[in-house]
Amino acid sequence: MNELLSQVLTPEIQQAFTIMLGMLVVLHALVVIWVARDAYQRGTWWWLWAIVALVPVVGVVAYVLLRPQLLAVDREEQELEVAIKQRQLMKYGECANCGYPVEADYVICPNCHQRLKNLCSTCNHALDPAWSVCPFCATPVGQTRRTNR
Repeated sequence: MNELLSQVLTPEIQQAFTIMLGMLVVLHALVVIWVARDAYQRGTWWWLWAIVALVPVVGVVAYVLLRPQLLAVDREEQELEVAIKQRQLMKYGECANCGYPVEADYVICPNCHQRLKNLCSTCNHALDPAWSVCPFCATPVGQTRRTNR
């Protein structure tokens, strides 16, 4: 048996086997480094995932299945985009009567015709109901236009 084994395992095959084994060890080390780096970029416990990835194949498969979907940078960018969209929507309001979206300077709801704001009697700008004076012409709210005769 030893004679047969020595004929099959020639020095060239042993050297090729050693090189392949070395390449597998280097590949596994690179995979562990990739898992640790990727976990760090995704904002998870990178050191814990690096330890899990030390288990060949199973650790890496577990990480790939359980890792967060987005990188931390992408998640922050997505949250920023949502905040920008919400800020853009804040310049619009809703009609208190029907809930239809209305812009800030609408005087009447285009859907249900509910009066949303009063008009200044002097300059005809839309006034918020809480205002006591027109900020555009300084006319007190509720006074009528004076005409000079």
